[in-house]
Amino acid sequence: MSMSTATIPYGHQSISDDDVAAVVAVLRSDFLTQGPVGPRFEAAIAQACGAAHGVAVNSATAALHVACLALDVGPGSLVWTSPNTFLASANCARYCGAGIDFVDIDPHSHNLCPQALRTKLEAARAAGRPLPDVVIPVHFAGQPCEMAAIHALGQEFGFRIIEDASHAIGARFGDSRIGDCRYSDIVVFSFHPVKIITTAEGGMALTQDAKLARRMGRLRSHGMTRDPAEMVAPTHGAWYYEQIELGFNYRMTELQAALGLSQLQRLEPWIERRHRLADTYDRELAALPLQLPQRRADRFSALHLYVVLVDDGAPLDRAALFARMREAGVGVNVHYIPVHLQPDYRRLGFAAGDFPRAEAYYQRAISLPMYAALTDPDQQRVINLLRAALT
Repeated sequence: MSMSTATIPYGHQSISDDDVAAVVAVLRSDFLTQGPVGPRFEAAIAQACGAAHGVAVNSATAALHVACLALDVGPGSLVWTSPNTFLASANCARYCGAGIDFVDIDPHSHNLCPQALRTKLEAARAAGRPLPDVVIPVHFAGQPCEMAAIHALGQEFGFRIIEDASHAIGARFGDSRIGDCRYSDIVVFSFHPVKIITTAEGGMALTQDAKLARRMGRLRSHGMTRDPAEMVAPTHGAWYYEQIELGFNYRMTELQAALGLSQLQRLEPWIERRHRLADTYDRELAALPLQLPQRRADRFSALHLYVVLVDDGAPLDRAALFARMREAGVGVNVHYIPVHLQPDYRRLGFAAGDFPRAEAYYQRAISLPMYAALTDPDQQRVINLLRAALT
């Protein structure tokens, strides 16, 4: 069945014969996990992004968790992030027993707003309230945050930075590649199937700090070491290992790493294709009652998502447009329900009205299909359906 008669998803993986062959080669090898392919994948991603160290794990959620722990986030710590993100960006702090709070978004980029961050930091300092130990900016939809400004605030107010770049492998901020950690301690990527490259499930944490990399590497594997220099007791022999802190089983398999290595070869052309699709959307949707994504000359988005905001005076509101598109076989989606509005976060004391720009954005946002394998005819079908619904 062609995509023109089937549902067009908002995102979809692309798997080639080379990808399949790479996974099959691992299946026929001596190692299915903890073999040579995982370190090769870590080194390849680190090199592609300009980082010294990569730590592959079984999800970006796991990467966020070990990144927090490596920065000593724990009970009594405070983490701030964006409310316009997937749950994991906030949940990672809670896994560590830390407090969590949010900073409202910029109405144009939909990323954590550095001016709102400064205002919140200054108000906390003036009132004698705790300042954050870690801030997690999220590169929403692949559009880089204002990292230079956020980094400068980190220097001024004394917090560490984890970039949640789950959407943003291949993106750039000025002449800095997302992942080079120029403005942060750790950068986290996701390789979920709807992301730009996939390992099925999987994630990675990048850092320039060898000590942070070693600790994250231990934490992903039960807090265990085989390095005599890290052990408490003298080694008993080549078989000996020690658990020197409480860790987890967050390891990535060799199969996943092989798929990721193969996919990485196509990262640049896939992002170029996303930009061509975005150019078409920008041109063809310009006359409709929609706010189109911001695309700035001083940064390069990975364009994981193409999110439009439905104007208040449009013939259909967001909910009605969503239903119309889904009924027509176009799998639009919404990214994201503000985290602070989730029932589990309301129980922590958050409420509607706390972050009004994120809430206003959510009421109007709809994600259109955006993936490298989206064909021109299928994209035109999406555009035609939007025109019919909104004019």
